[in-house]
Amino acid sequence: MKTQDRKRGPYAKSAQRRRQIIEAAFDVFAARGYQGGSLQEVADRVGLSQTSILHYFPSKRALLIAVLEQRDAVAKPQPSEAPQGLVEVVLAQAMHNQTIPGLIELYTVLCGEAVTEGYPARDYFVDRFSRLRASYARRLRELEARGRLRPGVDVDRAAASLVALWDGIQAQWLLDRDTVDVVGCLGDFLNGIIVPAEHSAVGADAGSESRTAPEG
Repeated sequence: MKTQDRKRGPYAKSAQRRRQIIEAAFDVFAARGYQGGSLQEVADRVGLSQTSILHYFPSKRALLIAVLEQRDAVAKPQPSEAPQGLVEVVLAQAMHNQTIPGLIELYTVLCGEAVTEGYPARDYFVDRFSRLRASYARRLRELEARGRLRPGVDVDRAAASLVALWDGIQAQWLLDRDTVDVVGCLGDFLNGIIVPAEHSAVGADAGSESRTAPEG
């Protein structure tokens, strides 16, 4: 038993130190971007040397990926027991994001950098956008099959537009939080392409729509 305790102690300490480094890097990258943020600044924030940082993360790129994984974990809201359709899920995620503004700052800064040549997390953002477009398009096709999409809506373009609007309006919100209404803008867009359940030709069959929450 004592041997297990000795093993568990160093492991727990190492895991705690990794979390501290990730949290420090989260703040540094959100403020300065990946390109402008340095390992030295991360090290200074946790009271370590750069060499010690590289003991936990073999490269700055590895640390960036760990930060993005942490971002994804923090971005997930608590699941709701009430049935929710696409509109409700998107708006709930948007409201959750605004409770963690540092999350939006980090994402916006790193996403902007991802278009530059050789960016180490470019694939992360390419894959993320691809997943989001596919997820929204699937949800919209489910609504279309139930008569819930307004005439003339192209599902794939609407899915891409939702992703673009969400990212863009969050960036505006970061710059002018008292004026920009992220939830309102998203709600207006979705209500412009989706027919309310009580007005659809097929009727309100809430059970047939997927409940998987989209990423924020």
